[in-house]
Amino acid sequence: MKASGLLIACSCLIFGCAGQPQFPEQEKDPRFWNGWAQKTLKEALTLQDLNKNQAKNLILFLGDGMGVPTVTAARILKGQLSGHSGEEQQLEMDKFPFVSLAKTYNTNAQVPDSAGTATAYLCGVKANEGTVGVNAAAVRSQCNTTKGNEVTSILKWAKDAKKAVGIVTTTRVNHATPSAAYAHCVDRDWYSDNEMPAEALQFGCKDIARQLFENIPNIDVIMGGGRKYMYPKNMSDVEYPNEIKYSGTRKDGRNLVEEWTNKMKNEKAHYVWNKNQLLSLNPKNVDYLLGLFEPGDMTYELDRNAATDPSLTEMVDVAIRILQKNPNGFYLLVEGGRIDHGHHEGKAKQALHEAVEMDRAIGRAGLLTSTEDTLSVVTADHSHVFSFGGYTHRGNSIFGLAPKLSDVDNKHFTAISYGNGPGYKLIDGQRENVSKIKSEDNNYQAQAAVPLRTETHGGEDVAVFAKGPLAHLLHGVHEQNYIPHVMAYAACIGQNKDHCMRRSGAIGLQPVFSSIGAILAITWLLC
Repeated sequence: MKASGLLIACSCLIFGCAGQPQFPEQEKDPRFWNGWAQKTLKEALTLQDLNKNQAKNLILFLGDGMGVPTVTAARILKGQLSGHSGEEQQLEMDKFPFVSLAKTYNTNAQVPDSAGTATAYLCGVKANEGTVGVNAAAVRSQCNTTKGNEVTSILKWAKDAKKAVGIVTTTRVNHATPSAAYAHCVDRDWYSDNEMPAEALQFGCKDIARQLFENIPNIDVIMGGGRKYMYPKNMSDVEYPNEIKYSGTRKDGRNLVEEWTNKMKNEKAHYVWNKNQLLSLNPKNVDYLLGLFEPGDMTYELDRNAATDPSLTEMVDVAIRILQKNPNGFYLLVEGGRIDHGHHEGKAKQALHEAVEMDRAIGRAGLLTSTEDTLSVVTADHSHVFSFGGYTHRGNSIFGLAPKLSDVDNKHFTAISYGNGPGYKLIDGQRENVSKIKSEDNNYQAQAAVPLRTETHGGEDVAVFAKGPLAHLLHGVHEQNYIPHVMAYAACIGQNKDHCMRRSGAIGLQPVFSSIGAILAITWLLC
């Protein structure tokens, strides 16, 4: 009987149950819901006393491709991984008190890409798709439109204010999102000079890997993938010496890692390329860190070798411990970049586990910082055409089947689906019978409505979660480029450095005193 019960429970989790859905007994009692709501109300009332402190530290968590459906599905997955039904679970970002929406379109694209959006939420201006760190006057792939159209990022504003700065990503460190923090490039794909056209090189444009080390000297912490773009062409990779595809790509013969280590030899600087080296460091004795853990992007969290590859949470932990030694504070960009890659491949399980791992990193950062002096923001650059539905019962596996058959072709369908992508499959002219496949497999490609080799981004607004000093300024619906302006204002950096002043730990009083001064001046003139 016990075995039969276990089998039924497992079947319900995967396929959904035909009978009454199961949920906690306490939820049948109205007192549960009323008590929960009253507790939440009391917590909300405490927010009437707004945190107007100056932000010493700034952290931006960017879930690449983490639209609202992905957030919801990740919440359910997190709960199910803990043995619960999942819907009632709280993500770390769910605990942030202020939530708003950001409009993600690029200046030339209704549905955006990660480069133009990165320029918006890092540099404060909207830009064309495919370009990083340049304004909308720059044209993709046209090198001669770069000069004069460069825009600087909040990472540079923070560095200019003598704060420590860092970049942590699960993609290449010269990928679209991180590159907008330091590069000015009309083509996001110019990872090294190997990917650049001869004309662009002749005109003097620089590849993104080179700009990482040259544009903003001494970025304190850099961690992610992308090793091969730093080494001379055909130079063997330290981790995969026998695999040619992981060899160096640079045509100019430069070894950017060696150049960095030579330049930093008189500093407390370390280059690491595996987890053991990273976690062996004592952050108290490290001022600068370069960590390149893969030749390309880092591996998916589900596929990660826990013995050799650090998790996003582990990288964030080390980064904050190094950066927070700076008495002026720090700015840290953290990207959960492979959420996007999982969706593009139609591999929802990979994408959602990436999102759950990023949420763990958010939680770790919360333990290492305080909302009294740290403004933390969580958002996405764009969404995806990812959805889940089908009237699934409470506790249904997020990767499982909907409980009823299609009333058109009389076949099962998965709760998760994509509007387009590689999961479109026909067998003998008919939709695939998914009840015969393992939709729980790590690399299962969920069914898609339109056949494409690569699934596309979605164009809807994305959520912005905020906590800490002046987090309440992130409210309502805003253009995406509003985000770095709020963060800079909270920290008194960038163009806002002269527009806010400290008074008992609070900021934002300068406009008041300016108005009083103007009134007194007018009164004096009239009198």
